[in-house]
Amino acid sequence: MYNDPGQQRELARPYRKSLLIALLLITFSSGLLFAWINLDRGNLVVASAELFMAAYSVVLYFNIRRTQRLELWAFAYLIPFFSVMMVALASPRSTMNVFVWVLLIPMVSHLLLGRIKGLILTVIYMSIAAGLFFWRFGDDPEAMQPVILANIGVLTLCLTAFSHLYEVTREQSERRLVKLAHSDALTKLPNRAHLQSRFEYEQARHQRLNHPMSLVLLDLDYFKKVNDRYGHEAGDRALQHVARLLKQLLRKTDLAARLGGEEFCLLLPDTDGEQALLVAEKIRQQLAATPLTFGDHAITLTLSGGIACFGEKEGMELNALTRCADQKLYRAKSAGRNRIALAL
Repeated sequence: MYNDPGQQRELARPYRKSLLIALLLITFSSGLLFAWINLDRGNLVVASAELFMAAYSVVLYFNIRRTQRLELWAFAYLIPFFSVMMVALASPRSTMNVFVWVLLIPMVSHLLLGRIKGLILTVIYMSIAAGLFFWRFGDDPEAMQPVILANIGVLTLCLTAFSHLYEVTREQSERRLVKLAHSDALTKLPNRAHLQSRFEYEQARHQRLNHPMSLVLLDLDYFKKVNDRYGHEAGDRALQHVARLLKQLLRKTDLAARLGGEEFCLLLPDTDGEQALLVAEKIRQQLAATPLTFGDHAITLTLSGGIACFGEKEGMELNALTRCADQKLYRAKSAGRNRIALAL
């Protein structure tokens, strides 16, 4: 429910976009600086690559400000940037000091692409950089000293591990925050905010495929009497009892949400009104046949419900469907409760 990769990308988009913009500005200014330095030293290949990267960063800067495909543009920046870095490493005129730039690879890759794609890009380019280092300096006894190689290897491993663990921790924290914001603390069911988000997704899908969809409002009968007679703890237990029942009886593609108080909502994709009635009746009957055990008491619970069908007749927006289902719920209550209403 809360581990959707698309949702993770959306949550990370603002800070990744800000970071990419900052990197482009830094790349532009540093590209001009190092191009001037390398031109002065006669290193025309590296200077040309750095001038290209500076100009390219300007083009990217104006393209990413309104883009919805940030990850694609991040790849469009990182691959040429790291490739130019490899050109600089391979240049015979470059010194060993230029290899310090490879330490940027794990940090920038993970920050812009996340833990999986960032790690893949890191492994690819760090492997290329390692190969270039041994190709350039493999015959240099001073560069091949064990202490130097050990320091470089441990530092590289630390930066890669820290970058990866940071992304893992950040994603876990975001999932926890999303869960808190989109779930009901008592029943652990999704709340109204999550229902709205899921409805918008299903709305687009059902309009595209022309499939049926139903919304069911369920309300516990005489819930106030449960609170008054047995206390609010019993009322909380009753709501949790209903939530467990809904999770057991619904499909994985269905959504059960608590709207507040004793009111629940079911969003049933690919389900017409008659099918929704069967689902709601099954829930109603199962609840009536499964009393809540509270201390020495067996509390029988019943519910009433109303069903609205997605479409022009009863509504194509969540608020319209909810109003329609609520009218039918009121009709079920007026007719004696413990029943489901499909028609007005």
